[in-house]
Amino acid sequence: MGESKKQVGVLGLGRMGSALAGALVGAGHDVSVWNRSPLKAGPLLDRGARLAATPAEAAADVVVSCLSTYDTQQPVLDAAALRGRTLVNLTSGTPEHARGVAKWAASEGIDYVDGVIMAVPQGIGTPGARILYSGSETAFAAQRDVLEVLGEPVFLGEDAGLAALYDLALLGVMWSAMGGYLHALALVGTEGVTPAQFTPMALDWLSSVGGFLTGIGAQVASGDYETDVSALDINAAGLGLLVETSRSQGIGTEVPAALRALFDRAVAAGHGAHAIASVIEEIR
Repeated sequence: MGESKKQVGVLGLGRMGSALAGALVGAGHDVSVWNRSPLKAGPLLDRGARLAATPAEAAADVVVSCLSTYDTQQPVLDAAALRGRTLVNLTSGTPEHARGVAKWAASEGIDYVDGVIMAVPQGIGTPGARILYSGSETAFAAQRDVLEVLGEPVFLGEDAGLAALYDLALLGVMWSAMGGYLHALALVGTEGVTPAQFTPMALDWLSSVGGFLTGIGAQVASGDYETDVSALDINAAGLGLLVETSRSQGIGTEVPAALRALFDRAVAAGHGAHAIASVIEEIR
């Protein structure tokens, strides 16, 4: 890798940590790894990584932390060893978790970048992987060559909690879509429709629904919920039919019932003639 070769430490060798370390080794960086169970380091050592006996021994130009929780990470971070270096934290948590570590890092003279991985371990190091970052923009820019090895780096801002906030918001969209899809499979499955039969139509429908988001976002930004397309009360009634049909078909109603309650509340608050975007007022 020539002049861009850097010393990188990786803390945590679970599935994701091992994938991160493997990508860094493959890119030619000088990689030290630490894990509570050293046995997990075997494949990486065979490829040229070095095993650190302690987290402090893994300190390098850049230290990537990818541990299971913030509680397990806290005692692993050695302030003296990390001082003057860059800590890239890829441990999943809340925005407040990230801000807490950022405050600690600043007090210890450690450059801090928080990140969330929008990919599975098998995708790390491929063009399809995306990692969202927030925190020190200076440190992000200085270590971009390392971060690009892991996936497409996207910087969101200097508030260290932004990456985690985006992560949970995006996962919320994913979980909601998956919940709706699974409910749909259960519903059509009561009449013998298979996933293979239903899924192509669901994919086409999701593509159409995705096209609505820009308009909904614009309405939320403006606060103007007037519509001549599809009023909230019609959609609330439709959710009522979905709940009723689900119950009569003998499946659970938890997924649509939660949305029905939310939509009904928005209608009761006076948004019946408004667009679906108006539901955000009840969420807020």
